[in-house]
Amino acid sequence: MPIYLHESISPEGELGLWDISESVDFFLEKISLNASEEKMLEQVVERRRKEWLAGRYLLYHMSGRGEAPKVEKDGFGKPFIQDSKFDISLSHSGRFAAVIASSKSVGIDIQQFTPKVKRIEHKFMTEEDSEWMSEDCNLEHLHVCWGAKEAMYKAYGKKKLEFREHILLEPFEYDVTFGRFSGYVKKEDVEEGVFVDMSFDIFYRVIENYMLVYAIEKNEK
Repeated sequence: MPIYLHESISPEGELGLWDISESVDFFLEKISLNASEEKMLEQVVERRRKEWLAGRYLLYHMSGRGEAPKVEKDGFGKPFIQDSKFDISLSHSGRFAAVIASSKSVGIDIQQFTPKVKRIEHKFMTEEDSEWMSEDCNLEHLHVCWGAKEAMYKAYGKKKLEFREHILLEPFEYDVTFGRFSGYVKKEDVEEGVFVDMSFDIFYRVIENYMLVYAIEKNEK
């Protein structure tokens, strides 16, 4: 089993990373997809199906259940496990699939390092954000920021968030191996008539030439 990483996180939860070397058929033989999951798989482009299936298999492995947990999506498209108290999030990129599960709202993102992230910097970073970016590690620092905002977007789970306006980062110095800082989702929800104010602990670590980032809500759900 190519489990690259499997560890407990605080508060109650687990983090896992799968190093993908198997075929699509391997995963299809190991897990039984429900009708909803089969429909989800049909919508995944062919070159990404192995990664998607690896995430589902990793979730099954982490759950410790005798059968694969039934994953559904809520009205906003956020995945959840039937009959489970845990919030979940999945991500995949290239050779890795990542999963996080927690009693708090969580989100996870893994991305291979690429210079292309600089082309979209203006879409998720403000001018003020860019002022505290590390010049020596600009590419890696940007990947942490992008991953953090993706993770908080997933944790919030209701879409309709502007990365520059609604998902905020506390300035932090980039560490070449791992680090922790804070992030926030702040938005006036006109439809619900409330102001969304969520605080997160953001964790990141370098996994070979990938950046793994995950967010755990600080406040009670």
